[in-house]
Formats: sequence, C-alpha cells, structure tokens
Amino acid sequence: MKNVFAEMFNRKASDPKNKPDKIIEAISLKPGQNIADMGSGGGYFSLRFAKIVGEEGKVYAVDTNSHLLDFVKKSAKVKGLDNVIPITASGDSLDIPEKSLDFIFMRNVTHHLKNRTKYFEDLKKYLKSEGKIIVIEYSQGKLFSFQGIFGHYVLKEIIQQELKKAGYIFKKKFDFLPDQHFTIYSKS
Repeated sequence: MKNVFAEMFNRKASDPKNKPDKIIEAISLKPGQNIADMGSGGGYFSLRFAKIVGEEGKVYAVDTNSHLLDFVKKSAKVKGLDNVIPITASGDSLDIPEKSLDFIFMRNVTHHLKNRTKYFEDLKKYLKSEGKIIVIEYSQGKLFSFQGIFGHYVLKEIIQQELKKAGYIFKKKFDFLPDQHFTIYSKS
C-alpha cells in the first residue's frame, strides 16, 4: 500500500502549521452531507470528511492520478470507511450525480487548472441549490519560495473574480492559514 507521493501529500495536509482541524471546523460539514474533494491527493481530507459525514453521506475523492486514488481507496478500506468514492478526473465531466453535492472542496488545486472560470461553471451542475465551493489556494509567497519558483499559486483576487464570473456568490473568507488564502462561495 506504500505510495511515497500520497504519503507526502498527507504529511503536508496534516501538518499542524497548515491547520487542518481549523479548516474542518470552518467548513461545518455535517453527518449525511455529500462533498467532493477535488485534487484529493493522498486522501487526508477525504478520509476525515468521510468520518464526519458518516454512512449517510458520501465523499467523492477526485484526482487525475489513479495511483493516488488507489491509495485513497485502500486507506478508506483499512479505516472501515465505505462512503469514499474514488473518481478519476478526465475530460469535462465527472461520475458524480448532478445536484448531489453540499460542498466542493478544492485545496491547492486551482493553480493546476487552465480555464478556471469555465471549470467553476461546469462544477455548478453537481452542487445542490444551496451548495458551496471551498477554495484554499497558495498565496504568492516570496520570489524564491516553492510557490514563487514553480508558479503554484493564484491570487485571492483572481479566484474571487473568476468565481464571480462563473456565477458564484462570495460568502466568507478565513485568514488563519499562513501560506494560503481560504474562501467559500455559494451557488446561489
């Protein structure tokens, strides 16, 4: 079950510096809800979400890397979580029922997307009418930081403009993350 990349992603996500407990608390996920973890990586948040939503809820672990999804699937099985559904992202559609999600969670993913506004528009069909999209993305950082060297960031203002253009309504921002911005938007 060893996967070096999945384990690295999970170590970074679980690092107390990245405040995973505060992120979970801020989302206010409840039993019975459905959430898609876009760019789930090693599944750290997918597995935590699965415990919260319980048997009545579903967690769609979405990634482009099937090896990471295999790791998530095996990890969920070891933990006795039957509500984690791995989804390989490819093309324009996902194997998620339309109007079924309470939340779409995107952590450190948006900098990988080419046409974010269209991508955000396309995601709307999966959200319930009161559904929300959660975006956590790297801030610019210093020139010689990981984000600066590799361009792994999107400015908060750009994300806000793109989501507004895609028809989302800004709801909330959180300022407790040291290297990232954290915002929530609603479909309506």
